[in-house]
Amino acid sequence: MLITYLPVLVIVGFVVFIASMAFFINSLVSPKNPTREKLLPWECGMEPIGNADAGHFKVHFFIIAILFIVFDVETLFLFPWAVVLRDIGMFAFIEMFIFIAILAIGYVYAWKKGALEWV
Repeated sequence: MLITYLPVLVIVGFVVFIASMAFFINSLVSPKNPTREKLLPWECGMEPIGNADAGHFKVHFFIIAILFIVFDVETLFLFPWAVVLRDIGMFAFIEMFIFIAILAIGYVYAWKKGALEWV
């Protein structure tokens, strides 16, 4: 039975070898001359002001993005379910509505907590 996984193992081994070789060759041929200017953080052409450890930033956009990805990926399960709906029967039909109800409860919870507010 394990012989059926041999092609997968060969491909994984090949990928690991190629990735290792890429990192090794990069370490050999890349220039190693760090200067003060190269080691400074840079963004938008502005000089960094203050200490980066003491600065606070809002993560609200990232929360909204994560929620979008979670709900978007979960709703992708609806398409294959709809394609085979006639073959899977009533049990899977009810099961999918339970899944949608759980998603709706999570959506309402995020909405009530204010995670979907832009301001």
